[in-house]
This record gives sequence, C-alpha cells and structure tokens, in this order.
Amino acid sequence: KIPGCKEGLADTKVVSVKGVAESMTLIFSANQALQAAKAGGRYASPFLGRVDDIGNDGLNLLSEIVELYANYDFDTEIIAASIRHPQQVVAVALTGADIATIPYKTFEQMIRHPLTDKGMDLFLKDWEKVKSLAPIR
Repeated sequence: KIPGCKEGLADTKVVSVKGVAESMTLIFSANQALQAAKAGGRYASPFLGRVDDIGNDGLNLLSEIVELYANYDFDTEIIAASIRHPQQVVAVALTGADIATIPYKTFEQMIRHPLTDKGMDLFLKDWEKVKSLAPIR
C-alpha cells in the first residue's frame, strides 16, 4: 500500500517498473486516481465512504475513475474501499469497480433478507408437520 500523495506517486513509479504490484491507497479524487494509473499503479483504492462523510459523492467519484480508466485502457484495477452498507456494494459492482473491500458486518448483512427468513420459518414449520406423520407404506 502506497498513499496517493506526491511521494507515493514517485514510489509507485519506482516499484511498478520493477514489477512490484502495489496499491495506491487513500484516493479521494479522480485526479489522484488518474495519476496513480499514469505512474503504473496496479491498484487504486478510492475511499468512497470517507468521500461521502465529507459531503461529496463517493459513487460519483468511482464512476469518474471507471470512465477515466476505460477511456485510456489503463491496466490499473479499482479497489472500492470504505464501503458502508450492502446497497453500496451493489452500486459499486454496477458502477464497475474491479474489487471491493467489504467489512464483515456488511458481508453478513448482504446474505440476509426478511423474505428469506420468513420463507425459512415456513419451510421449518412444514417440515415439523411432515415429520410427525407416520410413514406411508
């Protein structure tokens, strides 16, 4: 991990020439992501939740980065970071991030759905009814 600052760009250029895969982290603007790709960065990590926290639009930032990278066919992959909730995971995937770092709590929330829970309860109740019946011969 190398921070998305002036010194980080210089370090990224050095290690990318040597074939070291690194991640430019702490990306908060499309300009930083563009510079990361131009420096040969293997990954760029925009912190979407933190961008949202200061009143800007993290998903819009991601969209800009995806478009920039597509326009110039950069090999740099986008790691969407600072994900806050399950809906953001879907939005990040639809926007075109290559990777997302997802907190475990959010991952657990993604698999849950109230209709699934209700359906499971019904299945279990039906199973209890069937189990109590005598086997048919």
